Amino acid sequence: MQNINTIFKKEFRSYFNSPIAYIFITFFLGISSWLFFQTFFFSNQAEMRGFFGLMPWIFLFFIPSVTMKLWAEEKKMGTAEILMTLPIRDYEVVIGKFLASFGLLAVSVLFSLGIPISVALLGDPDGGTIVCGYLGLLLMGGAYLAIGMFASTLTENQIIAFIIGITTCFVLLIIGTDYVLFSAPDWLYPIFSYLGLGVHYSSILRGVIDSRDIIYYLTIMGFFLYISTLMVESRKWR
Repeated sequence: MQNINTIFKKEFRSYFNSPIAYIFITFFLGISSWLFFQTFFFSNQAEMRGFFGLMPWIFLFFIPSVTMKLWAEEKKMGTAEILMTLPIRDYEVVIGKFLASFGLLAVSVLFSLGIPISVALLGDPDGGTIVCGYLGLLLMGGAYLAIGMFASTLTENQIIAFIIGITTCFVLLIIGTDYVLFSAPDWLYPIFSYLGLGVHYSSILRGVIDSRDIIYYLTIMGFFLYISTLMVESRKWR
């Protein structure tokens, strides 16, 4: 646990010791606020569904831009080999890096609380929906981060890691949509409907916290962190 904490602190500080965190937070808040308030005043309803509906697509581009450097840059700079020679287990490094990127995501989401506060000043939004929406954001964001980290272990090119991360997240996001399910064979319908990132996110946005949705996201995070660890181990032995 101490090693994970050490890696977490190192990686988390590195975000704020460089322009990465400030650029990410500024662009995330600016774009999400602008897109949300573009339609908010026309709907004549004080609600946050429009904001939460944008997040899967905003995260789709923003989160892989953060995770693409987690391992790709280490391999390119040659620091991955040095890191692997330290008395630290591979899974501890993977989890520490993941928690650091999740911390950056949590800080960004925390700063976005100004949006529901503004909405509350203009009307009477459903507090339960907002709480569930933010929980859904963190769970879905965590899944995106784990996928993006896996993509970063596959290559030392950050652009390629970015593209792989976006593509994988996009496939999992749309796989449970009505359009895909309508085109899928009957035997794949229950599999696709369960695997869709967006399906479980939409379920949480209804204001009901279902343990199946939480288990799904934790499973996705655990799976991609596990195969990320396997990739790191395979490269070390190679």
